[in-house]
Amino acid sequence: MAELPHVEPDDMIAPERTALIVVDVQVDFAAPEGLIGRFGVDLAPAEAAIDRIEPLIAAARRAGATVGFMRVMTRPETDSNTLRTLMARRGTPGAEGICRIGSGGEDYYRVAPQPGDIEVSKLAYSSFHGTDFEQQLRARGIDTLVMTGLTTECCVDSTTRDAFHRDFHTFVVSDACAAYEPDLHAHALKALAANTSLLVTSEAVIAAWSA
Repeated sequence: MAELPHVEPDDMIAPERTALIVVDVQVDFAAPEGLIGRFGVDLAPAEAAIDRIEPLIAAARRAGATVGFMRVMTRPETDSNTLRTLMARRGTPGAEGICRIGSGGEDYYRVAPQPGDIEVSKLAYSSFHGTDFEQQLRARGIDTLVMTGLTTECCVDSTTRDAFHRDFHTFVVSDACAAYEPDLHAHALKALAANTSLLVTSEAVIAAWSA
């Protein structure tokens, strides 16, 4: 991603005021047996991102940074009218039924929280919408978020933009996020870099937290 404007985060992501945010690394979004996988979508980009998220989580824990896990948790009665209508108008009625509680699709995939981590269950794209995510961050004195997860153009983007509007400094780890289409991933990163965030690599984040 040489064309993307990366920075070296260094002391901008001091562990005592920074949280590593892992967005929607769940069975339905990343596992072959999940809903997206059963549609035949190529999950290789998601797997590659998770390959980098795992050492980022380990580095955050070693450095004393907070780790936050976001995940979609839905029931049919929690689906918004706008989402149901959008899917119907697209000709894919029922496609809103992702990460249903009790289906297994809502489970974490290849990652898992530990005691003391932040966990947020959400219904929509943004991790801030209808949740206490901001309050949990403020209570820990966190003002900086290092963003990873799935998917770059949807829930990572929405959460990052909402964080910016709530006065959090945001860094997006370009190689630890993924979209199912490379163009969407690249364009989403460019848009975030242009408007809300600094882009970093997983290697640079780990180096900063290992210094």
